[in-house]
Amino acid sequence: MFPEFEVIPAVDMQDGQVVQLVGGERGTGKTYGDPVDAAGRWVAAGAQTLHLVDLDGAFEGERANADAIEAILGAVDVDVQLGGGIRTAEDARDLLDAGVDRVILGTAAVERPEIVAEISETHSGSVLVSLDASDGEVVVSGWTEGTGLDPAEAAARYADLGAAGILFTDVDVEGRLEGVRTGPVERVVEAVDIPVIASGGVASIEDVRALQDAGAAAVVVGSALYEGAFTLGEAIEAVQ
Repeated sequence: MFPEFEVIPAVDMQDGQVVQLVGGERGTGKTYGDPVDAAGRWVAAGAQTLHLVDLDGAFEGERANADAIEAILGAVDVDVQLGGGIRTAEDARDLLDAGVDRVILGTAAVERPEIVAEISETHSGSVLVSLDASDGEVVVSGWTEGTGLDPAEAAARYADLGAAGILFTDVDVEGRLEGVRTGPVERVVEAVDIPVIASGGVASIEDVRALQDAGAAAVVVGSALYEGAFTLGEAIEAVQ
């Protein structure tokens, strides 16, 4: 996974539309059209991986954009990682068997850490644990509930349980297009020997390079790409 640094476009879905939220707060979203169309555009632009999030699933605990996800899986031939509303090992295995390459577990992994090992037993290398942090604390349930967990300490714990990678999102800068904070990313990178995918705050090519320099294996970019701050091609070229 990620032999070279990757720039991964985000396709966050709510009510069947691509949405980018500000700070993870409901009602702050701006919509960007059909998810299948967006996925196709990113692949055509050079994406090697797509980052799909079912926001309805993240908030409600039940995935609600299954049709769009299935259509994307049938339309693209790149790796797909999916999060949002995956609460059981059975859910995860069903998605992996359906063609998802990696499942992203957030709330489920915090509430029942052993789920990471359970899925990894049958689908090795397929689990990313999502550690979303606000004010230095891991938050869950669509970023609405604090857990008291330190992100770096939690990352090390999930690595020991068999996680293939950590998705670290800096919620405090997510969707604001105001730049990244490399310190929190560096702490998580230093805590584990598995890939860390950074997310949150990217506003420029310089932000992408900064996260690469911080040791991240990849970066997920949403708003900056949808708002045209730079193109995916420009970002890929900048980190090669």
